[in-house]
Amino acid sequence: MKKIVDLISEDIKQAFVLKGYDEKYGVVTLSNRPDLCQYQCNGAMAAAKAYKKAPITIAQEIVSLLQENSKIKEITAIMPGFININLSDEFLAEYVNDMRKNKDFGCDKESEPKTVIIDYGGPNIAKPLHVGHMRSAIIGESLKRIFNFMGNEAIGDVHLGDWGTPMGLVIAELKRRKPELIYFDESFSGEYPNEAPFTISELEDIYPAASAYSKENPDFLEEAKQITFLMQNGHRGYIAIWKHMQEVSVTDLKKIYDNLNVSFELWKKESDAQPYITDMVEYLKANNYARISDGALVVDVKEETDTKEFPPCMILKSDGATLYSTTDLATIVERVKLFDPDHIIYITDKRQELHFEIIFRCAKKTKLVKENTKLQFIGFGTMNGKDGKPFKTRDGGVLRLEYLIKLVTDEVYRKIMENRSMEEDEAREVASRVGLAALKYGDLSNQASKDYVFDLERFTSFEGNTGPYILYTIVRIKSILEKFKDTGKTINKGMDILPASSQVERDLMLQITRFSDMVHSAYEEQAPHRICQYIYDLADKFSSFYHDTKVISEDNSEDRQASLILMITLVEEILLTAINLLGFEAPERM
Repeated sequence: MKKIVDLISEDIKQAFVLKGYDEKYGVVTLSNRPDLCQYQCNGAMAAAKAYKKAPITIAQEIVSLLQENSKIKEITAIMPGFININLSDEFLAEYVNDMRKNKDFGCDKESEPKTVIIDYGGPNIAKPLHVGHMRSAIIGESLKRIFNFMGNEAIGDVHLGDWGTPMGLVIAELKRRKPELIYFDESFSGEYPNEAPFTISELEDIYPAASAYSKENPDFLEEAKQITFLMQNGHRGYIAIWKHMQEVSVTDLKKIYDNLNVSFELWKKESDAQPYITDMVEYLKANNYARISDGALVVDVKEETDTKEFPPCMILKSDGATLYSTTDLATIVERVKLFDPDHIIYITDKRQELHFEIIFRCAKKTKLVKENTKLQFIGFGTMNGKDGKPFKTRDGGVLRLEYLIKLVTDEVYRKIMENRSMEEDEAREVASRVGLAALKYGDLSNQASKDYVFDLERFTSFEGNTGPYILYTIVRIKSILEKFKDTGKTINKGMDILPASSQVERDLMLQITRFSDMVHSAYEEQAPHRICQYIYDLADKFSSFYHDTKVISEDNSEDRQASLILMITLVEEILLTAINLLGFEAPERM
């Protein structure tokens, strides 16, 4: 189903051609002055230069051809050459009815569906998730849903960090605390226990303690590095502890990601790429892609067109040790072998942009990926406190993600109990959904690359551009539909939404028609904030409609009431679809 702006453009382009001008000047856009018109065409301004005519003359020629067009209610030429367009109410209603009857509201999907891997996790095992992990998870989950909605196969990968020195530090600290454990008995040859020798709470305490201790004790750090080396080379006891760390950590991570309504198709780990490294290094050497620099193996990625220095991609250190760049390249090799993706997206802190630019250049130059495989980095900004600095706990520490979720949920619960009559159990259930909406919408409504301020009071407000306001709009529609159902009336299948009879209806219909434009923009730009802006505008238009229109009224004719019910049902369905793309859900009541 064509977007409404494209349908109007077709007619305007035809008019330009009929008057002897190139059709490229007939592009129609959404009006930047909605107080004057709904759509506009500025092509006469550009055509004036090419055809050496006054732009107002060209605009008037075009307008003269379209006065009787059934799609258009009013079209005018405005000095110095703008063409202002208002759609006919009949055409608008017809388009909205077509949306209602088409799957996914008539939104055209990807003509050539792609396999897309989205890397949006990145936590390390043995460490708790903190607020720094939130944005990648929330943005990644939304993008995965948008890509799938558009007809692609999007695969989310958590990509756990589980193979570097932090693992050695944890094992070394555990050895320092519990040297009697059989994992440290070099003579032990039996089966190791199935139960881990630590809980998640103990594990999360061990790493920061080990990290702090290593900074004061160089010998301990060296021991940790040696343990890491031995683990990576198959030491039975260390491998057994490492596997326990994975199991305990993943169980906890899944619980927290579930609370965030974030899921992954793949729970791959850094270590999964290790089997690909040896062959990859040999391939780079054999094909003369790599060279030795100060004892290290590197691949040059600088291009002639670069205006700044680009460091080479380091594959192996001078001692033969691997680096993050090695693992990241090997992970690309693994993904190509297992999934042959058309597109790989990495979502992480924007400060890692240079690292990934080097990785992508290396992968392309060395043909580790096909020439047409798209490698993309999406860097996000920082979630800051009201002081403008990265969000911290009161004592200056990094806030755990589960505590942030609880903080928001508790604030929503407080507001519900303060302002609504609801049983405590139901209030808790509602608060969990509304709290998640507050957190996710508060994040996603910002452009991903921008920093933003976490404002608990604003994010949890039931008014304004917030998640709770969007959910409240949905619940309000549910309430109206329930009241209609209680009247015992039904809507015949053949009934349609009627042309608008008021400005608020017209505004609401116009906003409905822009669904496809919004989804395509969010998809093409990888920008969930486009969805947030759309549904806020839709909720705002519905609010004006709600306050101006009596839907359940005896004064309405059967057709009129059916029209109104069908329209707000469509609004509800669009809002529910949109919040699903953002990764949260609506309660039945609030």
